Amino acid sequence: MTRKLFACSLVFVMLLSSSSFAETVIKISHQGTGDPEVNIQSYFVKEFTERAEKKTNGTVKFEIYPDEQLGSEEQRMELIIKDGLNQPVADISSFNALGTVLPELYPSAIPFMFNSYESAHIFFDTSEYMTELKKLFRDRTGCVMLEVVEEGGFLAFTNSKRELRSPKDFAGLKFRGMDEGQIAIFKAFGASGTPIPWGELYMALKTGVVDGQMNPAFYILLGSLPEVQKYMTLANIQYSDQFLIINGDLFDSLSESERKALTEASREANELTRKRIEAQDSEQVEECRRRGMKVYAPNAEEMKEFRTIGQPKYIEWLKTRLKDPRWLDMALRDSETSNAKAK
Repeated sequence: MTRKLFACSLVFVMLLSSSSFAETVIKISHQGTGDPEVNIQSYFVKEFTERAEKKTNGTVKFEIYPDEQLGSEEQRMELIIKDGLNQPVADISSFNALGTVLPELYPSAIPFMFNSYESAHIFFDTSEYMTELKKLFRDRTGCVMLEVVEEGGFLAFTNSKRELRSPKDFAGLKFRGMDEGQIAIFKAFGASGTPIPWGELYMALKTGVVDGQMNPAFYILLGSLPEVQKYMTLANIQYSDQFLIINGDLFDSLSESERKALTEASREANELTRKRIEAQDSEQVEECRRRGMKVYAPNAEEMKEFRTIGQPKYIEWLKTRLKDPRWLDMALRDSETSNAKAK
């Protein structure tokens, strides 16, 4: 081999080597603890990042930042929208955080809308409403919503005063609401609602500032709420979800195969997360019972009463948040279709 040919070959090998090892490092943040055995967000992030790195052969790598290390929900949302290439960040965003920039999301949380996990999955994975919502999110913020991540199962009512078998049992009770929409539900049943941060909820329940709240069984146990709550009603109130989002410029900068890998990895991780949550949900409900809570599951007629009274008031509130009523119409139509398709 001539010296000139050797030099050219060496340059080619160096270029090939450098391109083979070129990588994009993405910071992925969430607000939960970093232990995947304890926190379902951490479990999803672990499964997603491991699969994405494997599918891209290491050309995309992730640095994980739990416990709001990259800022509050609002700060992380602003970071992702603002500067995707210089600050490559993805985030597991809560419903409340996403709702601040995408109020059209709220129709997906209409109470008592889904009959089962399967119907909720059909809705969030395949409905026209979600397809259009993702497009709107991209157009408005420049960000991509990769996956609607199941967070903790369906929300249940709990309280310290009495068993809640129908809306009339709520009369005069005081509840903690995570947002105005939840407060509207309580008001529809003749109760009152007030916003209280999660970190203050236990003491608020213990001291009687409020009598009850609603959360999945996972969070009821996580917050030691069986110590201060006696009754639990499994009313499939709202589907508990969060959202894997990434800056659009960052996503577009990846190769087609890398984008496909991230999309596939997020779906696979979510499917595993769903199975984990749903397998644990019944166990966690039983654990609530073992810790002294009286657990009640409404029958079909009672659920119809909850839906008939609770939905209109929530929808009335929702109309004050939406400029375009078609989002509400689409969500209601597609949820009915999803319930019909579910086994």
